[in-house]
Amino acid sequence: MSSPESKTQSGSDRIDHARPSLIEARGVCRRVPVKTDWLLRDISLTLSGGDRIALTGPAGSGKTLLLRALAQLDPIEAGHVLWRGQSLVPAAIPAYRSQVTYLHQRSTLLAGTVEENLHWPFTLRVFRARQFDRGRVLDFLAVVGRDASFLDKSDRDLSGGERQIVALLRAVQLDPVVLLLDEPTSALDKDTRTAVESLVDDWQRQLPQQRAYLWVTHDAEQATRVGQRIGSMRGGQLITER
Repeated sequence: MSSPESKTQSGSDRIDHARPSLIEARGVCRRVPVKTDWLLRDISLTLSGGDRIALTGPAGSGKTLLLRALAQLDPIEAGHVLWRGQSLVPAAIPAYRSQVTYLHQRSTLLAGTVEENLHWPFTLRVFRARQFDRGRVLDFLAVVGRDASFLDKSDRDLSGGERQIVALLRAVQLDPVVLLLDEPTSALDKDTRTAVESLVDDWQRQLPQQRAYLWVTHDAEQATRVGQRIGSMRGGQLITER
């Protein structure tokens, strides 16, 4: 299928690097089902080791759809998503998702305690060779201003912001290579938002040339704090990057 008519992204219109890539999107497109309207239009970007990219844009501009396409959670009508320079085949998707984590703004938690939610990923086949590290999780919690008692809280008693913290902890403890973060601090107060930014920063600095993130935010000030590079989307297109 040919790409929709749109401005070709090159130079300053494209997030790109000469360094070896982790995730590369080439001309990614998605349309409204049963219609001709395009939700994503000819998106090309490269996310390489060490990248900290913030992505801004108004509601409905395609930011979440792009993250979901990169995470291989939604189909695309045209273009390709590559992992370490290779096309993704269906059999490789589970392993890919164990290294590339998409964090939804309102991530689903299981019924139970915070600790039970943090244990859950280790029941999945791709993580069964690993074990839950309570001491490490407590270190993470200290960064976001919580103590061990937080692990005993029921999912029913968590605020929206606390649910975001649990979802992030559940992801970070698995040491992904790439984080695709969709407004991960939208329900947090200023101090906790800053703490979460520090937690993600610490995660990336542990392997600074090997890990990367793409962080969607509506907050221009946050974009400046978390993004060494900042992209902007409008109408399903990646239109600016600096």
